[in-house]
Amino acid sequence: MIELKNVSKVVRSGADDLTILDDVSFAIPDGEFVAITGASGSGKSTLLGLIAGLDAPSDGAILIDNADVTKMSEDELATLRSEKVGFVFQSFHLIPSLTAFENVMIPMEILGLKDAKTRAAELLAQVGLTNRGHHYPTELSGGEQQRIAIARAFSNQPKILLADEPTGNLDSKNGAHIFELMTDLHKQNNVTLVLVTHDQHLAEMAQRQIILKDGRLLSDAKATVSSER
Repeated sequence: MIELKNVSKVVRSGADDLTILDDVSFAIPDGEFVAITGASGSGKSTLLGLIAGLDAPSDGAILIDNADVTKMSEDELATLRSEKVGFVFQSFHLIPSLTAFENVMIPMEILGLKDAKTRAAELLAQVGLTNRGHHYPTELSGGEQQRIAIARAFSNQPKILLADEPTGNLDSKNGAHIFELMTDLHKQNNVTLVLVTHDQHLAEMAQRQIILKDGRLLSDAKATVSSER
């Protein structure tokens, strides 16, 4: 489902080149739950953005469902994201002028899906927020906003869910609930889940853990505790 081949990312920093990712290669099969960990500055979020096609690598190739995203136009990338990729951010990224229900429904409306309202209602029910659909993001707690963001990410029935520190802005109780909700939806929908996290406990709940250090692949192995236990 996801394959990186010798991916590097170099940016200009003043008079020098700064290497964020250095010759990273790995493959993630369909339906696997993978955690990407490493210290701050190791390149985790950059890597996730490259997989999503939000940025381009300096070298190497990234294949999503056997299609090379590094060779796609902006329109092709937008189509890929709308049809195959869901993204959950640490800071929610909800549209403040839309209600929770409308935030979940809008990706489906963009795709022109006829049953958008019905599916939005079903997704709100799945994340336990049926009675909060008419509220705006500012009227919701952080945990509720992230649950809406997860419902929105699943609205286009993606094959891949990319989550960048989705519990980072939440307290431990809400963070645990969000993680459980996300992994339950991953199993129910057989979605390939790639989670960037600083939380080693969460990482160990994945089926596999990839560790980055200074932009390079330090370790790629089955996690100590499988999410299927």
